[in-house]
Amino acid sequence: MVAVTSGMLVVFALVVVTMVLFVTEATPPDVTAIGVIVALVVLEPWTQVDLQTGLSGFSSTATITILAMYALSKGIQNTGAIRLLGDAVSKFTHGSERRLLGAVVGLTGPIAGVINNTPVVAVFIPMVADLADEAAVSPSKLLIPLSYASMLGGTLTLIGTATNLVASEAYATATGEPPFSMFVFTPLGIIVLLVGGVYLMTVAPRLIPERIPPGNRTASYGVEPFLARVLVPSRSPLVGSPAKEVADDAHRDLNVDILDVLRGQTHFIATDSDRDVEARDILTIRGDPATIREFCRLAELRFLPRASVTDEELDRPEQVALVELVVPRESGLVGETIGGARLRERYDATVLAVRRRGGELIREHFRDVELQVGDSLLLQTTDETARYLKDTDDFVVTSEVVESLIEDGELSPSALRAFAIVAAVIGLAAVGAVPIAIAALGGVVAMVVTDVLSASEAYDAVSWNVIFLLAGVIPLGRALQLTGGVALIGELVGQTAMVLPILGVLALFYVLTGLLANVITPVASVVLILPIAIDTALRLGADPFGFAIAVTFAGSTAFMTPIGYQTNLMVYGPGGYRFTDYLRVGAPLQLLLAGVTTVGIAFLWGV
Repeated sequence: MVAVTSGMLVVFALVVVTMVLFVTEATPPDVTAIGVIVALVVLEPWTQVDLQTGLSGFSSTATITILAMYALSKGIQNTGAIRLLGDAVSKFTHGSERRLLGAVVGLTGPIAGVINNTPVVAVFIPMVADLADEAAVSPSKLLIPLSYASMLGGTLTLIGTATNLVASEAYATATGEPPFSMFVFTPLGIIVLLVGGVYLMTVAPRLIPERIPPGNRTASYGVEPFLARVLVPSRSPLVGSPAKEVADDAHRDLNVDILDVLRGQTHFIATDSDRDVEARDILTIRGDPATIREFCRLAELRFLPRASVTDEELDRPEQVALVELVVPRESGLVGETIGGARLRERYDATVLAVRRRGGELIREHFRDVELQVGDSLLLQTTDETARYLKDTDDFVVTSEVVESLIEDGELSPSALRAFAIVAAVIGLAAVGAVPIAIAALGGVVAMVVTDVLSASEAYDAVSWNVIFLLAGVIPLGRALQLTGGVALIGELVGQTAMVLPILGVLALFYVLTGLLANVITPVASVVLILPIAIDTALRLGADPFGFAIAVTFAGSTAFMTPIGYQTNLMVYGPGGYRFTDYLRVGAPLQLLLAGVTTVGIAFLWGV
């Protein structure tokens, strides 16, 4: 029996505190991870983690490779190539919900096998929403399958997800064996993708409710009653006043927003214009209906009751843009109020509605609304600002912003260079010509040199919160090994072999990793569980490779919560989902794949 030591207890305590902080998000996960590094090194007499080991996460092959893959994915995303699929899918589906669902699952999975699935989902969300609108299908029916398919596709190759790369290095460290090869996952990944795809096509549609009715965004956010159009008569005191000044006064005094001014056939954003209001202008206003009428009385405006405000009125190319955003976990605005974030001043944007977790809609009194992770915002702004928002870390834009390198419906030379570079990276790593980290870094250099990416775009593409998260949890896993914590847990879990066959123990590790991945992120769960699984396999005389594969695949099946995986969170707001929707749809899928993956490992590699 492995003896319990003081160092082991200290590390276990750090693991518990870390997991609690990850679950509660009392501090951002990346900040928690940095705190873990500090604690491990400061407590070296107990943790056995010196400075070099504590900082090893930053020099980890997995960390470097993941960093490079973010930049490579950005290069592909910049080409706009994925958007070309929109027209093809539209022609294929012909308004059929079943065909549309099949196209979403069938395209997303394979693409996510070679491109980081987060940008894939970011690009697909607006395309899927537009296609759902054309087919009169609720986007709720398609967006969870989009996220799940991208997660399933991540199991196809080593570079499919960050989890795979982390697991590869952890396996090599724990066993002394070479890291996983590029396509070692592919046979089992194909099985998982096919089984999961069939589930998403047959069972999932019966379990996913229509949280958002088919139709345009103003209708789905229920903002139509809060929008109005008014005519400016010649007698109005607003005539001759700068539009921006009028908009600022109305916002400050009455909490009424003047969205835009229609003059003839020209629209312009009131908050972004130095033009004066003229007689016969038509103003589009957002606010409480009673307050809008009060504003009309005070400013002597004529209310136009039959002039409805639609998406087409609020979203005019080259003039104004209607944009839908999601607040990601790493946003610097989380915890700030909309008023405190100064969205009007910073982005020339007017918030029309906020959709909270659970489907709650907020359509007025935005100043004191505190931004939360997963909030979905509908706002109107300028085309220029919409393109800027696409590149900021504060939001994920989930509505279409037209900006790509597609020329006359064909891929540009820049796009072809991007695909050639990614193919070269995969090919070089697959044949073992160079390590995957070096191939990926070389690909980034090639994209910058050939003008596919700028250096600043490459830096901005990296999700630095994920990099710091890795840098913190990798030495934490190492501390568990150094202090004997892995051996102790492995010995305890190994005792289950007295009542379970080895295949049952393998399934147990899959389920445990999958459950943890839903609450503390897939990467952290794999780093903590994989060494224990390998130690257990060795004690049972089983193949540690099979146990490592089970833990790796389980890390990609965080289906049951919106916080378990970034893509789940990205579709949360646009789909109008509730927390229980993920549990209802994801739990059966996770249980199904636990059996499929376990049996698949036994069939393909043995245990």
